[in-house]
Amino acid sequence: MATVQFSASSFTTRSLPSFEGLRPFTVKVSSITPSREALSQRSYRGLVVKAATVVAPKYTSIKPLGDRVLVKIKIAEETSVGGILLPTSAQTKPQGGEVVAVGEGRTIGKNKVDISVQTGTQVVYSKYAGTEIEHDGAKHLLLKEDDIVGILDTDDVKDMKPLNDRVLIKVAEVEEKTAGGLLLTEATKEKPSIGTVIAVGPGPLDEEGKRKSLSVSPGSTVLYSKYAGNEFKSGEGSDYIALRASDVMAVLS
Repeated sequence: MATVQFSASSFTTRSLPSFEGLRPFTVKVSSITPSREALSQRSYRGLVVKAATVVAPKYTSIKPLGDRVLVKIKIAEETSVGGILLPTSAQTKPQGGEVVAVGEGRTIGKNKVDISVQTGTQVVYSKYAGTEIEHDGAKHLLLKEDDIVGILDTDDVKDMKPLNDRVLIKVAEVEEKTAGGLLLTEATKEKPSIGTVIAVGPGPLDEEGKRKSLSVSPGSTVLYSKYAGNEFKSGEGSDYIALRASDVMAVLS
């Protein structure tokens, strides 16, 4: 418990409204001033800071095991499209990078399944996946292959090639008006959960290590789970979302 120092001050009830049956009296009230010792012992146990694991310079290489992949994280943009310098709090956390090392793959049933990405490939991964590592002066992410959402051959997310059971969807535009014709403000516009399938992955692996094709195909208009997947914005300003095929709830026609 913190220790406190007391300095006396007083007030009198003569300055307060009088009530029948109450006599004026003086009460001394102490102002509380925390001591320096108390401030130095203040605890911040509720504050948790997650930092990257720093690999010592004596280790010159990192070899992922199994189905894990080492990705060199893309540096966050420090300026906006218009050239405005962004504060750290406003910088977009990157969700992509370059594959610099891969594991030997995994065995499913009797079949050996290799990693589906190669070194040098630009990939997009799930937002909260993997373990962050600082190595050779750069930040890396060590994650499982299944946490990789897709491959980027260009700098635009609309050209992404989904992996495994992922689906890339172009989100439908937000309605500007209600059914009755009332203009909606930004605060009242409902986030859509409908979009058009742009690309699909090769499908998940079954118990024998073989691919199972997905039940949705490019060009379909689908209804998907509202809080699923990873959201992106393309260079042209359109909204996209990459999610698992199991998060697609229905095909609309």
